[in-house]
Amino acid sequence: MNTSAAPSREELIGRAADLAPVFAKNAIWQEENRILHDDTIAALTEAGLLRLTLPTRYGGYEVDTTTLVDVLSEIAKGDGAAGWVSTVWNISTWLTSLFPDEVQDEVFGSGDVRISGTFGPTAVGVPVDGGIVLNGRWVFNTGARQATWNAHAAVLAAEGGEPQPILVLVPMGDLEIVDDWYSSGMRGTGSVSTVAKDVFVPEARILPMVPLFTEGRHRSVLNAASPRWQVPFMPWACAVVAATPYGLARAADEAFMERLPTRKITYTDYAHQADAPLTHMQVAKAALRVDEAGFHLHRAAALVDGKAPGAPWSVRERVTVRLDMGATCLRAKEAVDILTNASGGSSVYQTVPIQRIARDIQTSSLHSIMQPNTNFELFGRVACGLEPNTQFL
Repeated sequence: MNTSAAPSREELIGRAADLAPVFAKNAIWQEENRILHDDTIAALTEAGLLRLTLPTRYGGYEVDTTTLVDVLSEIAKGDGAAGWVSTVWNISTWLTSLFPDEVQDEVFGSGDVRISGTFGPTAVGVPVDGGIVLNGRWVFNTGARQATWNAHAAVLAAEGGEPQPILVLVPMGDLEIVDDWYSSGMRGTGSVSTVAKDVFVPEARILPMVPLFTEGRHRSVLNAASPRWQVPFMPWACAVVAATPYGLARAADEAFMERLPTRKITYTDYAHQADAPLTHMQVAKAALRVDEAGFHLHRAAALVDGKAPGAPWSVRERVTVRLDMGATCLRAKEAVDILTNASGGSSVYQTVPIQRIARDIQTSSLHSIMQPNTNFELFGRVACGLEPNTQFL
């Protein structure tokens, strides 16, 4: 058992910031190969940044939500693909910590482990003696080719009853990988499809999804006393995933300002772009949106961290986190759009980071859980006195 004290928040953020040169070196390779470079994964692992949500008894850090989003956004600032894969792997590690303790021993006991996951219930589990037989396909399975386990959503086909959503934990070796990740953005995430064909999943590696997502009910005894696992999954996860757009917005600001001193405005008398009032307005508007994105990200994280362990969550609190997630994504994309449009024709080259940042945040903003309009409608619906039209709260 390893229960050594976790590094401080400042140290973890610093470790993430220190990896920026590694991320920059590997960024183009990752785009061309549609997967994280081995050196990127090694750097994340050695820095302990894949242990943020791992239980302390396995050498993890069990960081609070605010620390988690700050570290993940710093990774995404260095590289959007690395940030998103780190987010998915840390979220899936958190989920795995809700399974029975003997299952955690099986997964975490071998040392550093990487777990991918998807939450669309696009597979069906049929009950058999001792578990289920699973068949189905999951798309957008981030980091799956470099993971050892997958945490997936599925539907339990209960005979004589209503189908129930469940979470299943499956070794990657039991799944077929379909290398279909040919995308315009987030290319380095390797978000391939995976397929289950008559895969047996034992009962211990199955969790009912609705109690897990809405009430935080789980089957771990040893993690039950930790405040990290006494919050419902959806508010926590919605706060966490917003870290990547915020990191990308900060990356765009940094990338733009680095190029600014050497740029002019072609076909004008401005020998220096920095002298133009238009540039001043663009920089100010982008900075404002970056700050607003950070406000909403940290408000969501603070709400999660500020709740008493095990305290009930109101529907209004749940949709507020969804609102903040959508607002973070929207304001971050607006900031990137402003700075991309101000970067000129030379920014389209592959070697100029801001074009990759723009494609990455466009892809992030289309993610079904982060799509701003979906989240704004949900919040407004509840604010107007209607029932939410989703179980993902």
